[in-house]
Formats: sequence, structure tokens, C-alpha cells
Amino acid sequence: MRSVFPSFFLLLALLYLPSEGQAQQRPASAAPAPADQLTPRKLTRKERKELARRAELDAAGRQRQLTERDREMSEAFFVDGVKYVLLEDYNKALERLLKAYALNPTNAAISYKIAETNLLSGNLKDATNFAQAAVRLDPKNAYYYLLLAQAYASQKQYDQATKVYAQLIQDVPDSGYYLFNLADLYLAQGKLDDALATLERAEKQFGPLDEVSFKKQQIYLKQNNLDKALKEGEVLIAANPDEIRYVLAQAEMYAANNRLPDAVRVAEQALRTDPENPQARMILADVYRQQGNTAESEKQIKRAFESPGLDIDDKVRVLVDYIKQLPNPKIEQTALDLAAITVRVHPKEAKAYSVAGDIQTLTNRKEQARNTYLQAIRLDNSRYQIWQQVVLIDAELNQTDSLLRHSEKALELFPNQAPLWFYNGVGYILAKQPAKGVKALEYGRKLATDNPELLAQFDTQLGDAYHEIKEYSKSDAAYEAALTFDANNAQALNNYSYFLSVRGEKLDRAKEMSGKLVKQFPDNDTYLDTYAWVLYKQKDYAGARQYLEKALVTSKDATVIEHYGDVLYQLGDKDKAYAEWQRAKQIGGASSLIDRKIKDRKLYE
Repeated sequence: MRSVFPSFFLLLALLYLPSEGQAQQRPASAAPAPADQLTPRKLTRKERKELARRAELDAAGRQRQLTERDREMSEAFFVDGVKYVLLEDYNKALERLLKAYALNPTNAAISYKIAETNLLSGNLKDATNFAQAAVRLDPKNAYYYLLLAQAYASQKQYDQATKVYAQLIQDVPDSGYYLFNLADLYLAQGKLDDALATLERAEKQFGPLDEVSFKKQQIYLKQNNLDKALKEGEVLIAANPDEIRYVLAQAEMYAANNRLPDAVRVAEQALRTDPENPQARMILADVYRQQGNTAESEKQIKRAFESPGLDIDDKVRVLVDYIKQLPNPKIEQTALDLAAITVRVHPKEAKAYSVAGDIQTLTNRKEQARNTYLQAIRLDNSRYQIWQQVVLIDAELNQTDSLLRHSEKALELFPNQAPLWFYNGVGYILAKQPAKGVKALEYGRKLATDNPELLAQFDTQLGDAYHEIKEYSKSDAAYEAALTFDANNAQALNNYSYFLSVRGEKLDRAKEMSGKLVKQFPDNDTYLDTYAWVLYKQKDYAGARQYLEKALVTSKDATVIEHYGDVLYQLGDKDKAYAEWQRAKQIGGASSLIDRKIKDRKLYE
């Protein structure tokens, strides 16, 4: 029998109310003996304690003889108090129970109920005191001891709790089954030897018990006594060959202690009882992995994942371990296969799609990952992190319509999440709606005041957006704010310097910023083009040509090609300039002036 919760006996407490005759009875030994009959023997501590208890009861009896009316009132207050305990109104319960106690302080059941109510309401000190009184008044009632032990345990006074259980087992007949509670208390204190000795006492009293053997096995493991633990496990298996949990525990023990052949032997024994047992296959997968047998390990883990009997949370934990190792070409396909199996076996579990999306993201399957995340959202749209992943992938894929649609839906659910406003603003800028982009970014920035890094991202994007709506002073201020946080912010350095060059303003500042980028990233064609265009605006056409030709080694961008044509024109090579303008138009994406340049074979700015 396991631990008993006192609250289960709320109504039974009524049975412990004594009759009037019992309440008035006085101990026969309470009357003092004549002086000439006293012996000179010194009383033991136990005898002194017993005499004090009897004197206390005798004094209470002499103080008042319980009348019939008092008894009835005490019982009425008691019943009323129990009612309020059931209703969990502990203040009213204590008020009634204490009135019952005042009328009849020698009633053990009343003290017990007051103790229980105090325990339920968190008043552990009073719970302990009244539980002690209940035990003192009725030392043969096991439930009173149990409540007192619980009060001590709730205060982490485990030594006192163990003493109470020991006293209970000693004083109350037929209470040996509380040895199991006592063993648990010893385990809670880390007193492994005492717990082991107590369990062995239980075995002597009740005979061999599987649960006792299992607990002993766990104790042996904590004592690093592997041989005894394994021996106890083999005894359990021999006694219960069809009890697969014992077989699996033994296999895990062998595997954890590098006894790999034994682990395989016992795991295969489990599979003979249950051929598709997923835990056994997981053990085999781990053992084969340790032995370097990758193919067999993968085969076993996939068979385990195919089983609905392997809990979705267990599968997610395994997949998270794979995620921690990604990107890694050696395990990439296995991780993807296990994720696919999880989704197929658990098609209505949002977490299955979520973890599969993470694996697809880390293996650079972005579009597939986004679709998987969206499936998770269809099953459970309450997880902000998944929405964030969706809009991030939309932005990375430069899919503006999806970015706007998904960010708008996400903001309906999470309007106070600054990153969603950021991506929403980016979406509007990409959609050539900069005014809406500014509105979203400005609102989101107000929500990001406690995140300096995110603020810098907002400022960088606002720099772009303000430029598009021709609020140039705000654009410059936003870029400067972003660079104050991170002087190496590449997007801010590039776009800020390029827009200054387009406007023909602060060209020295523009040259400083774009030159810094080119120095850090000497082969980046975008940064080379920006720097070249700043030089062009400073009329350093030879320098601009040098950097544009370097950019064109890797770039096929129409803007870069058109810029190169403009520089050639300024250097007097008009035929080559004309050819470059034609090439830029053919590629697509050049400026609105490209047709005039080609038609008139003349530079327009």
C-alpha cells in the first residue's frame, strides 16, 4: 500500500467523535499514589512523558465536565467546519473547528481536522502543533501520524517525518505497509542505506515484491553498485519475463554502462515479447550508433519513429538533438527522414510540423519549411515563434505578397510584437508602398525601445523608407542612429552613402562610408558600385571606372552596367557608353532615363 492522503478521510473524521461517556472518562492511573507507596526508582524519560500526557488529560477533565449541550454544540461546530473544508473556505472552517475545540479540547478528531485545515491553507506550524495533539490524544490512529508526517515533510523536516513513520509502524498494529512511505522519505533525503534497510524489512514482512526489487535496483545504481543493480534486474526479469518495462530498464542499464552486447541481448528479448516496441528499438539504435553501425542504427530509429506508441514528445526530443547538430551533411538526410515520419504518424500534432520546419530551415529548404510551418499554424496558431519564422522566410525569399499577407495575419494575433511590425514595414517597402512601410516601422519602433539591436534594424529600414517618400532629413537621422549603435552596419553604410550620392549631398561623408565597406568587402559588386557612384559624383571618373570594372567581373545588374556606360560617356568613349546602355536595357531594370540615353546617344542625369 502506498502513501495515504489525509484529505481522503474528511468525512470519516466524524466517526472519531467520542460519545459523552468517553469524553468524560478519566484514566484509572491518573490518581496519585499514597506517599508511602512511592518507590525511590528514577522515572525514565518515556515514563515522565506518559505521566505528563495523563496529567494534561486529567487537568482538562477536571477543568470542565462536558455537558450534553456542550457535546452537541461541539459536534455541530465540527460538522459545520468539515463542510467549509470541503468548500475550501479554510478561514470559516477554522473558525468553526476552533469553537468545537474550545468546547472539547480532548477530542483527537477535532485536533486532527484543525491540523488538516491548517495544512491545506499553508499554515504549517499550526498544522504541526494540532497534528501532534491528535497523535498524543489517540496514539493508535494511523491517519493522525500520516498527517503529522505530511506536515513535517511540507516544511522539509524530513528527519522529524521519518521519526513519525517509525513511531507509527512501532505503535499502531498492522501498519507495516507504511514501511514503503518511510523508504520514500529516506530516499528523498538521500539516505540510501536507510532506504535499502527499510525496503528489506518490508520484504521480510510481505515477501518478494516487484516494486521493492525495482526500488532497490535504483538505489544500487545511485550507490554506483552496478553489479547488484544488474543482478536485481535479472531477478526481476526472471520472475516477470512478460513484464516488458523491467526488460527495457535492464537493457537501458546495460547500454548506459557500455555493456553493449548485453544491451542488445536484453533489448532483443523485449522485441520477442513485443516485436514493434519502440523503446526497445530506440535502445538498439543507440547501441548500434555507439558501435559505429550507422546503417543499422538508422534502421532501428526509423522503425521506432514509425510506431504511434513512441510518444510525440519523445520524438521531438530526438529531433531537437539532431537540430543541435545541423547543418551537418552526415546526419542531414536522417534528420529529414525522421521529421517526415513524425509528420506522417502524427498528422494532427502542430509540434510535429514545427520541428520538421526547423529541420528543413537548417538544411536550406526554405520554401518547404515555410509550407510546413504554415501547416503547424493551421493546427495551432497560438505560437508566435512559428509566425516569426514564416515571415522571416517570406522576406528571405523576397516574396512580397506572402510577406504582407502573413505578417498582417500574425499582427492580428500578436499586435505587440515589434519584429512583426518590422517585417510588415519591409513588405510594404518592397511592394513600393513606402508610406505604409513608414507607418508600420514607426509603430513597431515604439515597441522595441528595450532592444537596442532591433532598434538599429528599424532605424536602418526607416532610413530607406524615408528616402523613398523624400523625407531626406529623417532618412539621414535614421541612418545616423543606426550607425551610432553599430558603426559597421553594412546596409546602413551602403544605402546611406548611395542615397547621398544620388542627391549629391555630403559626398565626403558618403565616400568615407562606402570606402569603409569596399575595404572590408573588396569583391562585393554592390558595394563597389556604390563607391564608384560616389566617385562619379565627385567627378573622379577614372576612379569610378576602375571600381565599376571590378564590380562587373561578377555583376550582371542593369544599374551597374548603366553606371558604367555613364562613366565611359564622361571619359569620352561615347560608342562604348552607347553599347553598355543598350546592354543594360536588354537585361532590364535600368533607370527611367535609359531610353532617352539610347535614342539620343547622350547622357542624361
